[in-house]
Amino acid sequence: VITHAHEDHYGALLDIWPRLKAPVWMTPFTAGLLEAKRQGEQNAPKVPAMIYRAGEKFTIGPFEIEAIPVAHSIPEPMSLAITTPVGTVIHTGDWKIDPEPTIGPKTDEARFRAYGDKGVLALVCDSTNALREGESPSEVAVGEGLKGVIQSAKGRVAVTTFSSNVGRIVSIARAARDAGRQCLVLGRSLKRVIDVAGELGYMDGLPEFIAEEDYGFIPRENLVIICTGSQGEPLAALAKLSRDEMKSVSLTAGDTVVFSSRTIPGNEKAILEIKNRLIDLGMKIIEDGDALVHVSGHPRRSELRRMYEWVRPQIGVPVHGEAAHLVAQGSLMSMSGIGQVAQVRDGDMLRLYPGAATIVDQVPFGRVYKDGRLIGTDQAMGIRDRRKLSFAGHVAVNVVLDDKYELAGDPDLVAIGVAEADASGETLEDLMLDAAIGAVDSIPRQRRKDLDLVQEAVRRAVRGAANEAWGKKPLVTNT
Repeated sequence: VITHAHEDHYGALLDIWPRLKAPVWMTPFTAGLLEAKRQGEQNAPKVPAMIYRAGEKFTIGPFEIEAIPVAHSIPEPMSLAITTPVGTVIHTGDWKIDPEPTIGPKTDEARFRAYGDKGVLALVCDSTNALREGESPSEVAVGEGLKGVIQSAKGRVAVTTFSSNVGRIVSIARAARDAGRQCLVLGRSLKRVIDVAGELGYMDGLPEFIAEEDYGFIPRENLVIICTGSQGEPLAALAKLSRDEMKSVSLTAGDTVVFSSRTIPGNEKAILEIKNRLIDLGMKIIEDGDALVHVSGHPRRSELRRMYEWVRPQIGVPVHGEAAHLVAQGSLMSMSGIGQVAQVRDGDMLRLYPGAATIVDQVPFGRVYKDGRLIGTDQAMGIRDRRKLSFAGHVAVNVVLDDKYELAGDPDLVAIGVAEADASGETLEDLMLDAAIGAVDSIPRQRRKDLDLVQEAVRRAVRGAANEAWGKKPLVTNT
């Protein structure tokens, strides 16, 4: 059962479904995005979608499931109330409490309270913002913040956000309309999401977006550009704009760029590089902190407390977050009167039953890579070796011994991606070649019959010579 259409919840479906071939339940918006994604990938399978909607109940084996609508940063997010023979489990999915969501209904307090009144065995709950006090601002407030920024800007305004955040796209488009500006959309993923959202009616009442070829006919002060690239992706629209690489669209000094998004940990450097390029071009940068241009789609601590009050579970299970977030929510659950908190980590198999929740098994887990048409571990895909190659290059050494186990000639050595010379100007190839010859000479002749010994000695010597001269150890292969 897919709760919503964010990539971390459904993104691998096209790749793993051929292995599982299980029924997949999803909302109309998720199904629409999945189909659009499938059409953009070569030989992607058609996943048969079982459609469910807010408030509907459906049965899977012994489980009766009700979809409870919640607010989040994407259309049609759902919590799942899973009724089992031994009790009801509520899985919140991604959610927040927003009294004025831009699209879709509010989080359905009445349904959560109704389940709480009947009795809930366990609450499996989003922990993303468990370290933040208070409540998340409403998306409507972001719309007002964006409107103020756009109205006060002198030139063009480019706004970058997560492509799946349809509510934010609507907020930007409304703010542009109220400021007397037209909107241009840049980025394939944004256009795909807007197309699907439009088919389902989520873009109703908005002016049409202008075509890219009409960009040159719109005065600077009358244009808002909505673009991909909020996380510093090098091939996204904003990165191309910062490098002035787009054919028909550009930004100039005096324009404003708004980051209507949060920085995902690990992307800081890439985002900063883009911001620096934009600043060098004379752009004004606006981000969260300068104005209310972004809110999270996840609950802060006050919202979590309200959920506990509604549901009143016997067992709390923090999920969706790093260890610090899971522990923080676990403590909050205990302080809020939840009798038992089950702390789980990747791979844990948790048994939920009246009484004690118990981890009963561990399943294999870890990163799985999609590489071309193949899927596998980093070792199976050669990812580790490629990382080494990108960092320190590759050296191939071919050593030939005669029938007396002497060198038949100088070794053949080919270096790719290796520095040309050391600090004194001596070439690294010469240094590594000398090291290879020295390694063979250092082995007594009778022991050179062991070719594996010779190969390993040469490999170590070549790596050592490169490291001494350069400070890096290339990947060395030899025969």
